[in-house]
Amino acid sequence: MDPATTPSGPVPLGSKPLRREQVVAVARGGAPVELTGEALEAVRSARAHVDALAGGDRPTYGISTGFGALATRHIPAERRAAMQLSLVRSHAAGAGGEVEREVVRALMLLRLHTLATGHTGVRVETALAMAGMLNAGIVPVVHEHGSLGCSGDLAPLAAVALALIGEGEVRDAGGRLRPAAETLLAAGIEPLRLAEKEGLALINGTDGMLGMLVLALADAQRLVDTADLTAAMSVEALLGTDRAFAADLQALRPHPGQARSAARMTAMLAGSDIMASHRGPECTRVQDAYSLRCAPQVHGAARDTIGHAETVADRELAAAVDNPVVLDKGRVESNGNFHGAPLAYVLDFLAIPIADLAAMAERRTDRMLDVARSHGLPPFLADDPGVDSGYMIAHYTQAAVVAELKRLAVPASVDTIPTSAMQEDHVSMGWAAARKLRRALDGLTTVLAIELLTAARALDLRAPLAPAPATAAAAGVLRAAVPGPGPDRHLAPEIRIAEDLVRSGVLLDAIAPHLPSTVEYE
Repeated sequence: MDPATTPSGPVPLGSKPLRREQVVAVARGGAPVELTGEALEAVRSARAHVDALAGGDRPTYGISTGFGALATRHIPAERRAAMQLSLVRSHAAGAGGEVEREVVRALMLLRLHTLATGHTGVRVETALAMAGMLNAGIVPVVHEHGSLGCSGDLAPLAAVALALIGEGEVRDAGGRLRPAAETLLAAGIEPLRLAEKEGLALINGTDGMLGMLVLALADAQRLVDTADLTAAMSVEALLGTDRAFAADLQALRPHPGQARSAARMTAMLAGSDIMASHRGPECTRVQDAYSLRCAPQVHGAARDTIGHAETVADRELAAAVDNPVVLDKGRVESNGNFHGAPLAYVLDFLAIPIADLAAMAERRTDRMLDVARSHGLPPFLADDPGVDSGYMIAHYTQAAVVAELKRLAVPASVDTIPTSAMQEDHVSMGWAAARKLRRALDGLTTVLAIELLTAARALDLRAPLAPAPATAAAAGVLRAAVPGPGPDRHLAPEIRIAEDLVRSGVLLDAIAPHLPSTVEYE
């Protein structure tokens, strides 16, 4: 996250769209939130219209009727609040393991932002209670399975709503599992008694899939930047050339992501003694293998895919998703904005370049381990080949993860299972697309970590020739935690350390001083 755009105080919630970095700050960084005065007034105004409808006889979906396939049933006035309570209890029907804390905080923030627009008809105290729960670090237990992505993320959001009424379980700020009611009261938050339409407004949104998309975008951008680095290290270690990355060659095919990756890789390789050692006329190599030469094209395509997904996420962050919605002059209308297709498609789309970045990294790793193609490196980079196996099986692990990433790239959004007595006869599966994308990002982290380990060892073995300042800086970060070449060691802990370095972004911080600002932050 760019420090210049990181929120320094509470994130204001009102009619203005949220920014992606604000979502990350609240979800991962624990930033507080604050409802603006404009938001409170909008919520009060919309609630007045809902109160008027709740007291009348005209059928209005979700206020005086049932839900889904039961929308044709008129509910008497004295049962309408009870209907909202039943809705939350029945829809909190998730199963499986707990969803990650950052995901739950993201979906809470995004639902609260929609409440703050004044288009849902909840009461002010309901919006304030959710803000209070976020600021107190209280995270409802949300289960892995339950959302079909239409109508939005019903079961996950219902788990949050259940906690707001003091039922179910939550994790407190310290991560302890506790009953919701006692945790709310300890934080000074009175459990809610839901009024008309409030149960529906709390659960009818695309907030889970959007939250996971925003978090995935932050991770994907960091990983593609890291892939540029590990690819540059591999090119250097394999005595490749950077001539194919020249700006005039990239300009012949003007994709912005490709140009950026090529410029970054060129900058990372600048000043390398290893690269200089084979630039002369005696070098007989005409061109490198695709996994080296075409890295900017593949990485750049991933960058441009991320850019498209960012556009979709930004549009969704400007949305107010609910059904029905309260419009100007108190008009309440049903709609289909809760359908998750726009998010499901890009969540699936992102899984494709994530798998392909990993596939290309694995090919570079394999090339460094193969004595027939590594240009003088020992087999498997082993200290005593035959006695030692070097990184042979680390590559197996990498290959296994790449195979899984190919399976995770199969789209979820082309599937649909009709539900609710055929009222919800086409669903997006956006939540499933988001869940598998998170696993894919974890897998790419592992693949790049193993390429990092392999390329760093190969660079060590090119001594006394020195690597470029940028790649040397990255290798230095690794060497501060993982020893250099030597007899075989237990590799699993070293892979885990390398994963942590990739995930934390410290590698990118280490090379930043060696990159022109226009390359790093254009």
